[in-house]
Amino acid sequence: MRGNMKENQERQSITGEISVHRRGYGFLPSREHTRDIFIGSRNMNGAMDGDTVEVELLPWREEDDSQEGIVRRILQRRVTEIAGRLEMFRRYGEVTPEGGGFRQPVRIKPGNLAGARPGDHVAVTITRYPDRRRGAEGKVTEILASADEPGGDIRSIARCYGLNEEFPGKVFAEARIAQSTGILDTDREGRRDLRDKLIFTIDGADAKDFDDAVSLEKLDNGNCLLGVHIADVAHYVREGSPLDGEARRRGTSVYLLDQVIPMLPRPLSNGICSLQPGEERLTMTLEMEIDPKGEVVGHEICESIICSSARLVYADVSAYFDSPEDPSLLEKNEAACVLCDGAEVGASLGRMLELSHILREKRDLRGSIDFDLDEARISLDDQGMPVSVVTADRGESERLIEDFMILANETIAEHFFWMEAPFIYRVHDKPAHDKMEGLRGFLREMGIAFHGATGDVHPKTLRDILDQVRGATYENVVNAVILRSMQKACYSPSCRGHFGLASTYYCHFTSPIRRYPDLFIHRIIKMILRGDRGEELEEVRGIIDGIADSSSAAERNAVEAEREVDKLKKTEYMSSRIGEEYTGIISGVSRAGFFVQLENTIEGIVRITELYDDYYDVDQDRFMLVGRRTGRTFRLGDSVRVIVESVDIQDREIRFVPA
Repeated sequence: MRGNMKENQERQSITGEISVHRRGYGFLPSREHTRDIFIGSRNMNGAMDGDTVEVELLPWREEDDSQEGIVRRILQRRVTEIAGRLEMFRRYGEVTPEGGGFRQPVRIKPGNLAGARPGDHVAVTITRYPDRRRGAEGKVTEILASADEPGGDIRSIARCYGLNEEFPGKVFAEARIAQSTGILDTDREGRRDLRDKLIFTIDGADAKDFDDAVSLEKLDNGNCLLGVHIADVAHYVREGSPLDGEARRRGTSVYLLDQVIPMLPRPLSNGICSLQPGEERLTMTLEMEIDPKGEVVGHEICESIICSSARLVYADVSAYFDSPEDPSLLEKNEAACVLCDGAEVGASLGRMLELSHILREKRDLRGSIDFDLDEARISLDDQGMPVSVVTADRGESERLIEDFMILANETIAEHFFWMEAPFIYRVHDKPAHDKMEGLRGFLREMGIAFHGATGDVHPKTLRDILDQVRGATYENVVNAVILRSMQKACYSPSCRGHFGLASTYYCHFTSPIRRYPDLFIHRIIKMILRGDRGEELEEVRGIIDGIADSSSAAERNAVEAEREVDKLKKTEYMSSRIGEEYTGIISGVSRAGFFVQLENTIEGIVRITELYDDYYDVDQDRFMLVGRRTGRTFRLGDSVRVIVESVDIQDREIRFVPA
């Protein structure tokens, strides 16, 4: 929620949702100010992350061009429950939240422990909120994991973000009934029978919820027919049912390393809706006729039934692309399952790879931005402790599926835009002018030219910059700064285009098992296929804004939870590496010091107070620290050698010192 200004004779105040940092201070967004309102920890007055508050504005700080405030009233509480590890003291227990903006300990009286023991991970309902005189109090409502049970820390983080793996009894029962009923003869009626076609899935080795499959045929006219077959989740999740209500509330599946908080119960997500090999499954199919230049010259959407011929694994498919003469590579992994001739699958994959390159080149020409940011792959042992943190590979097989899904999403979005039907689009607005001006300044200091106007930037301008720095040591830094300078994508009932993809029409159609907007637009598609264009669609029009907003909020919440888990495991990983030396790239500069990102994406801070060789000034306009006596600089994008000095797991902070 953005803040709204309220003025009277006594004071100026602003209301909105406060964001609280783990160190206790907060920020309040404001339309009337170019920067968020800063609230110091002493001025929070018990406000917690996500609370709706009224903030009194303090006098403007001319010296640093900033606005501060004091929380005067808490209008609505967002946090009612926290989760973390229980510590016991002589007369009380205490739980410090594992995630979220609120990190103050919550005191538990002995009578409110509900049988929990020291070290247990517990959920706690807040019974008294903090104020200036006293801290928060609560009572244990659930033991999430015993002290020696692996994964309890991740469960605690999930719970802090309102994520719960367990489903209500009615919801799970509804899913079990759908799973046990299977596919009836009546379910097949009116569907296109594609069971004899060569259709297969390509996913990660650990995946269990296969919601998309692909097929490709060569046509006599020289074109090809690309089929994207998506699990027909809407057939099983009926609108208004308990199952639908829970899916809408969750909004998305959340992937927390070795734990998954699914949007749908596993009898659906891993069962009857998952496109498993050799099993008949109900699907929504989009077939696109594509010419040799990559243009979609015709398409058709239909309800269908398929039987996947193979369950392929990304790593195996990428290996096959490197050695196409050996189709056995497609079957070497235990997770792979090929129920037809491997050579036939290999030939189909070869045609798919050729089409994938054509589609990618076509997107490149229009200016689509491909952020090739390094992502971490964190491996845990049986006790839930991190044993390795490496950069994840993004091979040709992942890119191929991405290319096909992007094309399907664009085709569906354009189809229903011109029908003027109520719909949920995936939108990514143009970057704000001030953000682009800041980016121009950053790039100038890096010696990189920014061509064109910042008020109406074209995606190709940013894509060309990414191409310039590809392979450079500071590539990740430039990628990250450009990404932070852009708007966040969201869901909307209005079609405003997708800036990052340089696409006029875009939606999310391909993952209804794990994203509610996809499931919702599947319902709209099925209504229109049935010819229902009257009252039902008008009812949809009345709720679509709420669906888009809640789905966007659920996505943001999931991203925050996933980042929190990654931060926890990265700091745990580095806690056993105190004193080790690494090479990294300066990824950020602030008054506190500079941040260094290692090759495996782990990031830590070198505090300015640890730079003993000189007194350093912060040059924010040039993104650097400058030594007064020596002139030594630490600039964004520089390569530096650092030593791990200390790790604070509770605050998720890794501290480096220069080597």
